[in-house]
Amino acid sequence: MNHVYSIILAGGSGTRFWPASRRTQPKQLLRLSSETDRSLIGSTLSRILPVCDATRIYVATGEHLVNQTREHLPELSESAFLAEPVARNTAPCIGWATRIIERRDPDAVVFVIPSDQHVSSRPGFQKAVRVALNSAESGIITTIGITPTRPETGYGYIEVGAPLENPVSRVARFVEKPDLAKAKEYQASGRFLWNSGMFFYRAKDMTDAIRKHVPLLAQGLDEIDAAAKLGPAIELEATRRIFPTLPSVSIDVGVLEKQSTLNVVQAEFGWNDLGSFASIWEHGATDAQGNVAPTDAVLVDARDNLVYAQSSQKRVIALLGVSDLCVVETDDACLIMPRERAQDVRAIVDAIAAQGRKDLL
Repeated sequence: MNHVYSIILAGGSGTRFWPASRRTQPKQLLRLSSETDRSLIGSTLSRILPVCDATRIYVATGEHLVNQTREHLPELSESAFLAEPVARNTAPCIGWATRIIERRDPDAVVFVIPSDQHVSSRPGFQKAVRVALNSAESGIITTIGITPTRPETGYGYIEVGAPLENPVSRVARFVEKPDLAKAKEYQASGRFLWNSGMFFYRAKDMTDAIRKHVPLLAQGLDEIDAAAKLGPAIELEATRRIFPTLPSVSIDVGVLEKQSTLNVVQAEFGWNDLGSFASIWEHGATDAQGNVAPTDAVLVDARDNLVYAQSSQKRVIALLGVSDLCVVETDDACLIMPRERAQDVRAIVDAIAAQGRKDLL
């Protein structure tokens, strides 16, 4: 697998994890799993190293996050970090990173992976990745679909098409996040998988797909490519000038949903995209009353609560007679909400922004 490269997407803001997550410390830099001492992005890297050599791994993140991100990934060299001048969604990011890899190795086979997901079974994950890479080597852009374990409304879905060699099938279509009734229908049918957000392709195939489906993006990337031939300083100037003008579109909408042929690998390896604090409770180590909390928390007649403390003050958090709450504490903020409202934290962030409290964002 000497031509295998990876792009770790690390540009997200993770507003649903406020107040733990901030502009300069987004979700992927947090330690949200009780199974490891590493941050989410650190765990992502350690998960893919058996499949892809560290010298062929790139991390795409914002210019303002490069230094913090490097601290979490000491295995990677400075050149592995690609600094986006501005956030323009995933198609420009993936297209740009793919062009950089393609210049280095025209025969590259690339896999794109988000930096902020949880995986319980590393062997299962690595097996699925190898199957997907083999599929991509045949010239078909490939993704991994996760077998649903519940009717989830927070994920996008993939409808499975014609079967190929197990566990690979054609993709029939991508489906946006459904309502509960549809999610139940999808799970019951056995024909739908959760969209993992992982993509596998030969670099030249993604370049061709972007040229076909998002020509304005391809044109901008061509200009950056041309500047790269004139030296690093000219490439950097061109990237900072051109990148903000690229069309802001996701890789799913801009490219994959328009591609006539795609493959999907059906897999199960304890995947969760950790979309909110409720996910931390679902995957955390619970006490006899179903609470996920630090060992020094005081819990009396309290059930099914999440306590997440990220404060240097080491205050003791005590709960009495409450259930199904999320309590999140940092040095400068405390968030308390019903666990079922965990997806709505963005409303708090919006309210703080409206008050002009940039110190809290």
